[in-house]
Amino acid sequence: MGISAKKKSILVGLFLPFLLVLAAQQAFGLDVPVARIVDDSALRTRARDTWLVESPARVLAMPRALHDLDGGGRVEIRAVGRPSEILVQFARQHHTCGQFTGWVQGSWEFTRARNCGAIRQVRVFPRSDANTFVQFRPFGADRVQMDVLIYDAYVVRGQTLPVSMDRLSVMPLNDILQLAGSRFPVRYFQPNPDDFRDQRQFIANVRERLPELRFADDGAIDHSGRFVYIATGEEQRGQPGLNCSGFAKWLIDGILRPVTGERMAIPPLKAPFGDRGSSFTDDFEELRDPFFGLDWIRNLASQAGTVLRSPAFGTLEEIEVRREPFSQVILRRGSNVSTRSFPGFLENAGYGIEGLLPLLYTLAIDEPGRFFLAAVNNDMYAPHAPRDWRGRPWMRQYFHVAALVPYFDEQGVFQVAVFESATETSISRFKNRYALGHHVSLVRVPLERAFDP
Repeated sequence: MGISAKKKSILVGLFLPFLLVLAAQQAFGLDVPVARIVDDSALRTRARDTWLVESPARVLAMPRALHDLDGGGRVEIRAVGRPSEILVQFARQHHTCGQFTGWVQGSWEFTRARNCGAIRQVRVFPRSDANTFVQFRPFGADRVQMDVLIYDAYVVRGQTLPVSMDRLSVMPLNDILQLAGSRFPVRYFQPNPDDFRDQRQFIANVRERLPELRFADDGAIDHSGRFVYIATGEEQRGQPGLNCSGFAKWLIDGILRPVTGERMAIPPLKAPFGDRGSSFTDDFEELRDPFFGLDWIRNLASQAGTVLRSPAFGTLEEIEVRREPFSQVILRRGSNVSTRSFPGFLENAGYGIEGLLPLLYTLAIDEPGRFFLAAVNNDMYAPHAPRDWRGRPWMRQYFHVAALVPYFDEQGVFQVAVFESATETSISRFKNRYALGHHVSLVRVPLERAFDP
């Protein structure tokens, strides 16, 4: 028997709220906004004397304990020993795999001194990402200092809050963050995956076309569709292909051609763009062409901004990334961990390679709807030149170009797609390829869903 129209209407009325909630959960991934994290302060209060005050030796001897939260979800309390400290973790259960990883949204981690048991640090994970968290350190008897870390960069460092460490340890997270107010950048902990649909579509479009390409030194496609050499404009010999610069042009052509109906000409992309260099480098423009990569990505981004938005969006002030969301970064070299200052944007250089990943994270959140062309540079000299060749001196040179697409997938997981030299690589391979001292200049490119290079 069929269902009557009236019954169908009743069923729709009953299930519509459920469907709307489900859609919202899918739209924002598996995490919830920070203000809606299920509170576990009552559990921390009950567990305080056992796990946070008891001697470290006894805490380490205790078995793991599972608890159900009144608002939903489960927490595993456990202790992990280290040479000079112990970690007491209130680990939330993962949304899908069921594991208690220690970094699921709402998890807490207390670092206690092994000799005296004092709490040295409290770390909280406002989103399910081991690389994004807020931590608190004691600062006198009745204050703490707050740090906010995003992929080993201090977005906030040493912000003082008027609460003791003992009190903070059992407070609701939202009460703590209210003390911080606008000094806590909550936007970095609740990205909306829906904002990155265009990035995901662009990545899929590029991946679909990559099998058509191969690498060729100095290779690009000119305005007429011919594979040519960038330096001379002559048609390529043998198997045609693209180098890193030609591939970046292929990407921008893919975005612009559906709008303009044509590919860009190559000579204008090689023209100097904006201020760069100095009186010293002027003498080496023809000998070394040190700013080729910088001029190339600036011209590409300017053309994209002009065509897809307006001429005002093609200016250097609009296309070049010059933001400084953090001032310190953590460096990890094997077992060695250190903190160093990060000066942010530097003229004629861009950003230190060590700060690239957190920079891309903050750019993804603050500037959705864009991807970025990167020009890698370093102080270099011409190693194969004759000793008396005047082009040999050390100078900053832009030697590689890549496209970086930071985004969040449908589950809210941060990722960076890296396209370079007619292939896709990874952000870890890209970063690890260059030692400290290398810098990256970035320019913005608007995203469009249509792609036809």
